[in-house]
Amino acid sequence: MQLFYNPDISQDIPEFIFPTEESKHIVKVLRKKEGDLLHLTNGKGYLFEAEILRADLRKCAVKITKETYYKKNSPALHLVVAPTKMNDRYEWFLEKATEIGITEITPIICDNSERKVLKLDRMEKVLQSAMKQSLQYHLPKLNEPISAKTFITQNNPNTNKEQQFFIAHCEETEKIDLKERLTPGSNALILIGPEGDFSTPEIELALNLGYTPVSLGENRLRTETAAIFACATMKLIN
Repeated sequence: MQLFYNPDISQDIPEFIFPTEESKHIVKVLRKKEGDLLHLTNGKGYLFEAEILRADLRKCAVKITKETYYKKNSPALHLVVAPTKMNDRYEWFLEKATEIGITEITPIICDNSERKVLKLDRMEKVLQSAMKQSLQYHLPKLNEPISAKTFITQNNPNTNKEQQFFIAHCEETEKIDLKERLTPGSNALILIGPEGDFSTPEIELALNLGYTPVSLGENRLRTETAAIFACATMKLIN
C-alpha cells in the first residue's frame, strides 16, 4: 500500500488537493487516474481512503470515501537523545526508531555535545518518510532542542508518577540493565547522551531528581545505536 501524508487532511474535509510535488508523483510516476483509490494519513491516527476526482499534474484532487482511526501504541516511549556529530547518524536513528515505534523525541544539548545546531525541518521529513514506509498512522512528536540540564529540571520524576524516568550513562557506577528496570505497560522516558557521554554534573542532577541509572549492555554503543537499542528493548518488553 502506498501511503501519503499531509497534516491538513481531515475527516471534515470533503475534498483535498495535493501540493504540486505530490500531485506530479501520483499522476506521472504512479500513473493514477480518475476513479483510482489512494490511502492517506494526517499522522494523528487516521487512515483515509480517497478517490481521485481530478488527476491533475499540479492539483490532484481527491474526495475522502472512508476513514479508520487507530489508537496510539501503548505504552508511550519518549527518547531524549543528544545530537550526534554527523547529521546522517541522527537521521538514521530517527528513521529506525519511527519504524520500530516511538512516541516522542527530544534532542538535548549536553556539556559534551559536539553538535548544537539541528535542521528540524529535515528531521521532520525523515520522520514522515519513515512513518509512511512502515505504514503507521501516528507521526512521532519532535520537540525543539533544549539543554540537558533544563530538560532534566523541567521533567522531574517526582511530578509524574505515571512514567518511568531513566538515564543511560557510561560512568562506572552501579546500574542495572534497562530490560530489568522497564515495567511492562508503563510509559518511559530515557536519556541518552552524546559521544562524550553526559558530564558528571548532568548525571548527578538527574540522579538527585530521581532518574534511574540503567545499563544498555556490556558493549560501548554509539549514541544512535544506544537509542535504537533502548527503543527495541521497550518494544520487546511490551
